[in-house]
Amino acid sequence: MSTSNPHDWNADIIAEFRANEGRVGGQFEGAPLVLLHHVGRKSGRAMVSPTMYLPDETAPDRIYVIASKAGAPTNPAWYYNLLAAGNAEVERGTETYRVSVSEVTGDERDTVFDEQARRYPGFAVYAQRTAGVRTIPVLALTRIRE
Repeated sequence: MSTSNPHDWNADIIAEFRANEGRVGGQFEGAPLVLLHHVGRKSGRAMVSPTMYLPDETAPDRIYVIASKAGAPTNPAWYYNLLAAGNAEVERGTETYRVSVSEVTGDERDTVFDEQARRYPGFAVYAQRTAGVRTIPVLALTRIRE
């Protein structure tokens, strides 16, 4: 897998995801991964970002994505793009569909984030890295049934 720059790294993950019905190896092996399609709120450019997700156990049409950016001090661009648009498209497994986007806050955010960190301890490390700098946002992506 190429790691010369983040774009190449993402491109490799996207290609592997699409070639293997939504499954990838490496650090994401076995993890639920979704491809977020979003448009740059400043550039107007179409983009795709691979991101882990947490399924909502009570609402099968909803998943949660965590804007961790591996514990960087700033939120990822896709977070701002999704919030600005209010909707997006996701590739999940072999399916592509539209979703509405909403931010999860307060106790609900903490519950979702804590569950993701329990399943994937790297998220707890990201929270430690951002402590006192930012609270890692959580977005709910709900399938739009047409």
